Amino acid sequence: MTTPHSTRTSDGVAALGGAPAGLPDAAVLAQLAGEFFAALPNGSPDLRLPFSPAQASQPELALGNRAPALALAAGTPGGAPEAVVDRAPAGGRAANPAYGVPEAYAAALPQVTPQDGPQSGGAPLGGPSPSPYYFLGEASTSPSAREATAAAPEDRVTAQSFGLPGEGALRELLAGLDSGERAAAPAPSSAPAFYFLDPAAVQPVPEVAQGAHPPFDVHAVRRDFPILQERVNGKPLIWFDNAATTQKPRAVIDRLTYFYQHENSNIHRAAHELAARATDAYEGARGKVARFLGASSAEEIIFVRGATEGINLIAKTWGWQNVGEGDEIIVSHLEHHANIVPWQQLAAAKGAKLRVIPVDDSGQVLLDGYQKLLNDRTRIVAVTQVSNALGTVVPVKEIVAMAHRAGARALVDGAQSVSHMRVNVQDIDADFFVFSGHKVFAPTGIGAVYGKREVFEDMPPWQGGGNMIADVTFEKTIYHGPPTRFEAGTGNIADAVGLGAAIDYVERIGLENIARYEHDLLLYATRGLQTVPGLKLIGTAKEKASVLSFVLDGYTTEEVGRALNEEGIAVRSGHHCAQPILRRFGVEATVRPSLAFYNTCEEVDTLVAVLQRLASARARR
Repeated sequence: MTTPHSTRTSDGVAALGGAPAGLPDAAVLAQLAGEFFAALPNGSPDLRLPFSPAQASQPELALGNRAPALALAAGTPGGAPEAVVDRAPAGGRAANPAYGVPEAYAAALPQVTPQDGPQSGGAPLGGPSPSPYYFLGEASTSPSAREATAAAPEDRVTAQSFGLPGEGALRELLAGLDSGERAAAPAPSSAPAFYFLDPAAVQPVPEVAQGAHPPFDVHAVRRDFPILQERVNGKPLIWFDNAATTQKPRAVIDRLTYFYQHENSNIHRAAHELAARATDAYEGARGKVARFLGASSAEEIIFVRGATEGINLIAKTWGWQNVGEGDEIIVSHLEHHANIVPWQQLAAAKGAKLRVIPVDDSGQVLLDGYQKLLNDRTRIVAVTQVSNALGTVVPVKEIVAMAHRAGARALVDGAQSVSHMRVNVQDIDADFFVFSGHKVFAPTGIGAVYGKREVFEDMPPWQGGGNMIADVTFEKTIYHGPPTRFEAGTGNIADAVGLGAAIDYVERIGLENIARYEHDLLLYATRGLQTVPGLKLIGTAKEKASVLSFVLDGYTTEEVGRALNEEGIAVRSGHHCAQPILRRFGVEATVRPSLAFYNTCEEVDTLVAVLQRLASARARR
């Protein structure tokens, strides 16, 4: 879209014709921004524009050392993208132009001045000063900001990044490992095989939809996470504790700051501007969660503190209403305590029985064993989609279908899945789906419950108080319909808005890109850990997400955790709130590195080197 004062050159770059004298055009801004970005801490000359093929880096052992190749995306106009707003339309995205590099986009963002919005001092909406990050500059959800950009089609910035370490690059690296750069300990013949390490195994690999998102570059992503610049014990932080909580991108941090600076208010109740802004932002986040999960309506989303609270809500509303004496509740052996304890409490209170789906020696659920548990007394089946202790990806679609055939409801715990793979609750056909925001780069203290509308309609309220009522007398109370019925009191408004920003961020990068990169990184890390003498992996299912759980001969898990921490590496050691599944494998605790899309092969190399050193020290004792 061009203004009456602009023209478009033959190569598609908008030229400002009616701009004040001396104003640089978009191409000049992009070049200046690239030079500015290269001058930042950790910047390097090879990040500057324009990029020449002659600058391509040479093959290196660690993908973490590979410099990103930054350039405008092919066929991308050079003009600034249209203004964007915080609430995207349900109908989808408009096809606005987007930049191929974060700094070029940031340089060309429209700056919102006081007459355009509520901010004073002429600073951009995204923050107090220009930034190289591609996510800054989004318009507020406030009505005044929306009016200023009402004529612009709504869209989301597509992250442009490069250098996906695909199968070819990883095979080359792994071949180097096998040729003697690491002395691999031979695995016993009885050891289960990983599907991604067996060339003869034919298993589906996450595919990146062509044209949906640009290739993935881990270095562009890492610049978005300020905490990754932290140092621990004098060493760069390596965050391998993502299954416990994920780090937050600047987009989320800035969105929270903006909320408290410009929108902070209670919602739904007051007849003033800030209440309208806060309500729009909160309900906009609900819509984003619905789209993220593939729900049919925002009314199928309840905000809670996290997956634990979500499961408790379901157990103490639907469960209390529908489970009686002699009824049965089914969970799997893989469950987090949060998907065991609430059902135990319900079973004890109601005289019901808790039954457990067994797992095989790789850590995958046994569907034949599950089928034997189902009967006409089964009321609900509650299973995780990804094990937090082993990383096993559970076939939840089949489990849900089997539950429905038996006349039971099904709940899926998605706390460990939503940051690693695309989820569609309608395709899964789950009656309930829960997840925690802090597992998907959002703040702590916020999460969501999805439930089918017809199921929610029949559920009684969980808590009583303000916001969830339509009318109260001393004789009776009339409740709102879902989802408001289940959100008593003042909710976690700001962090719900932060969750919406995290979802925006993940979707700009593309879950398909994330899944493919993490698949490759898991392959690389698994092969590396297998070279450590005396290290035993716990959980070797063919379908795994980015969790590695192990024990090391001669060391307690706490000793390994401390040794890794001394090198700046954060992992979890302990039972991971999943004691039953660890005991199934004969251990009380494991060391658990868990990966995210901002981790690198170079970081994996550091982890493996420390473990090799520990193994060598044990051998010398």
